[in-house]
Amino acid sequence: MLVKDVMTTKVIRLSPDNSVRQAAKLMFEHHVSGIPVVDDEGNLLGVISEGDLIRRTELCSEASVLVADMALEADDRANAFVRRCSWRVGDVMTANPVTIEEDAPVKQVARLMQERGIKRIPVMRGGELVGIVSRADLLQAIFSARQDETAAGDEAIRRSILVRLGENTGLEGMDVTVMVTEGIVHFWGKVETAACRRAARIVAESVHGVRGVVEHFPDTYPQ
Repeated sequence: MLVKDVMTTKVIRLSPDNSVRQAAKLMFEHHVSGIPVVDDEGNLLGVISEGDLIRRTELCSEASVLVADMALEADDRANAFVRRCSWRVGDVMTANPVTIEEDAPVKQVARLMQERGIKRIPVMRGGELVGIVSRADLLQAIFSARQDETAAGDEAIRRSILVRLGENTGLEGMDVTVMVTEGIVHFWGKVETAACRRAARIVAESVHGVRGVVEHFPDTYPQ
């Protein structure tokens, strides 16, 4: 699934000359946590988000802000003051935001959000803003994902489980034996932790055709 399959195309936009008050009002009314900021030609300049507004003077006492900013260098204190007090969106927004192309895979969005600690990413097409993808949009990728299409049969199920056990599950390199009888998966091996045993069960349950899982951990082996 690609970004363009899940992104929101009706994007609220702000000018850098709009007021912070207007930005907060739009976020509240439209139930969004961030809004792209564009110039008169439609070029993306930044994003203003809830995170940009949480240290506003309307929300924080000057005393608490002063204590937090005491350790900053002069330029950093000045920038913090501007972001805290300016009425202009252009002064408060996060400039040069992370963006993604509409033809990128959804998994790339998820990785960027996790790595950068962000909740939404503007979507581009040849330099033009065409949408925005948020964490909520990724839910569509989950419920629309194609179901596993493992070929029917116990041996096909067993082979699929063995492959998946080695795919970043925490079970790599462990001596795990898998047997499948009429769709029932049997695990043997020295898998001692509850987390690893749970991972093995989830691997099996994710394979099409599995009817149940029986664990013989930690120290009983098939003859």
